[in-house]
Amino acid sequence: MKNSIYDQAKMLMQIFAVFFKIGPSTFGGGYAMIATIEQEIVHKKKWMSQAEMGEMVSISGSAPGGVAVNSAAFIGYRLGGVAGAITAVTAITLPTFFIVLILSLLGAVFKDNVKVGAALKGIHAAVVSLIVVAAYKMWKASIIDKATLVIAAFAVTLLLFTGVHPFFLILGGPLIGITLVIWKRKKGITVRTETERSEGTKEPHFPEYYI
Repeated sequence: MKNSIYDQAKMLMQIFAVFFKIGPSTFGGGYAMIATIEQEIVHKKKWMSQAEMGEMVSISGSAPGGVAVNSAAFIGYRLGGVAGAITAVTAITLPTFFIVLILSLLGAVFKDNVKVGAALKGIHAAVVSLIVVAAYKMWKASIIDKATLVIAAFAVTLLLFTGVHPFFLILGGPLIGITLVIWKRKKGITVRTETERSEGTKEPHFPEYYI
């Protein structure tokens, strides 16, 4: 029992440390930190596989709220239950809170400074590249056949050229996907899904009390 409590506390400390480190990379929106999360969670800590990471990004992006907080809650809960989710969300929001607080205090002083303006332009360019990387990873995890490619292309077209609210696209995507799977199975067509595609991948190890 003591070992279990000690291991859980140790895991919560690790979760806090990792997400506190990731927090500052949320400049430019949550998608800008996907690459950092993958580096820390998948490659360094090996808490998740790349297949799970792709699924997590898809779920976090479609759920209400910011993708950064959703991702932290998802991973934290997977690793440490409710306590892990709370720890991860707290850790990822604290750096941003302090940074925004400091910038708001100094903004009035440096708002007309040319060097500060140039630095912000550089940050904007870097954020765009991070979002592109996140989009590429979501593409690999989500576009698995012609049907998903058509759905994605149709959704992008609607977003760019119409005033359709993203909520309806987020709601319509799963409904269309479920309908296609049901139709294919009735026709005897082999159905390919993310889960089936991920079969055979090595699953990361989690302590028994976290599962």
